[in-house]
Amino acid sequence: MDTIENIIRLALFEDSGLGDVTTESILPGPVRGKGVIIAKESFVLSGIKVAKIVFKLLDPDGEFNSLFSDGERVNKGKTIVKVQGDLLALLKGERVALNFLQHLSGIATLTRSYVDELKDSKVRLTDTRKTTPGLRSLEKEAVRAGGAYNHRMSLYDGILIKDNHIAVAGSIRNAVKLVKKRASHLMKIEVEVSNFDEVKEAVDVGAHVIMLDNMDYDQMSAAVNYINGRAIVEASGNVSLSTLNKIAATGVDVISCGALTHQARSVDLSMQINPM
Repeated sequence: MDTIENIIRLALFEDSGLGDVTTESILPGPVRGKGVIIAKESFVLSGIKVAKIVFKLLDPDGEFNSLFSDGERVNKGKTIVKVQGDLLALLKGERVALNFLQHLSGIATLTRSYVDELKDSKVRLTDTRKTTPGLRSLEKEAVRAGGAYNHRMSLYDGILIKDNHIAVAGSIRNAVKLVKKRASHLMKIEVEVSNFDEVKEAVDVGAHVIMLDNMDYDQMSAAVNYINGRAIVEASGNVSLSTLNKIAATGVDVISCGALTHQARSVDLSMQINPM
């Protein structure tokens, strides 16, 4: 299943699946046109592939020329994309393409600001599953364009035993024991902990990754010292630009941050379309 194309088709149907009354009233028939997408502010680009598919689905014979690649920084006033094709297709695709580009570039731009803040640290910055329903694969790609890494994509590709799992299983030890019975030997087991007793239990039971959830800096430092390389240490919770380097200074290996996807502001773009 081509997930990205399905997402784009749904977005196109949402916007013009039942027709475009305005454009269809103005255009008497097929007319060749051209358009450009322009940056109205500076940002880090993401979503070029998506924008191309938008216009290709509407006009397979149209031309799409991107002047920048995902992950590149674009300055205000620059032309990002040039397109040619049927005017009806360009006008129908305009808002859908811009919505994707603005949203995904917003995520890439915010992510790059976090990555730049961590430039003197070896800690790995990752996203979370706090994504827009249906857009996870695209948003995680935008995180990568911004220079960070992805945490697990979904529930199927990574084991993370969280507080509710522990409550259901009765203890960290029981939860890990049950997971080990089913999980492939190729998969790491991560356990979320919120206090030092849980850190000790996670180490004792052989967790491969230990997530320190909403701990203060002193607690994180103490946990890192106790774990002492016996597991990968991840910090999560209360992560922001102002706390990022303080968390990194505790010695953790990974910082996961939901804000990269759920707090990003869409960037400002515009599209100009004219007949040829």
